[in-house]
Amino acid sequence: MAGPLNRKGSALSEINVTPLVDVMLVLLIIFMVTAPLLKQGISVELPQGAPRDIDVDESYVISITDKSEYYFNQDLVTLPELERRLRIFNERGFLKIVFLRADKTVPYGVVVAAMDVIKKAGVEQLGIVTEPYD
Repeated sequence: MAGPLNRKGSALSEINVTPLVDVMLVLLIIFMVTAPLLKQGISVELPQGAPRDIDVDESYVISITDKSEYYFNQDLVTLPELERRLRIFNERGFLKIVFLRADKTVPYGVVVAAMDVIKKAGVEQLGIVTEPYD
């Protein structure tokens, strides 16, 4: 007699993993599709520049908005606070390169002030983020 009972009359304890794998694959696809939609950033209109293949590490991005506000990742900071944070990350060895995103309407002096603070904090590599030409 072949069926769900073994010779002693108890149920087999085998788990069918096919439905579990199907559910996990569906969840994986859902998370992969929705993850980029959850990413929020600082609204900055970047100037245009020559395109390059650079991976921007979102962990260390300084943004300057059109109102000349400074953001370290998603946090609004002042220039002294920005220098303090960069110095701490640099001393711990976390900073290899910092990316600077500045709105194209920001005065040049505001960008230079940020670059000066980045240099004072000991950051050796600074990447300037631009939009590619149309």
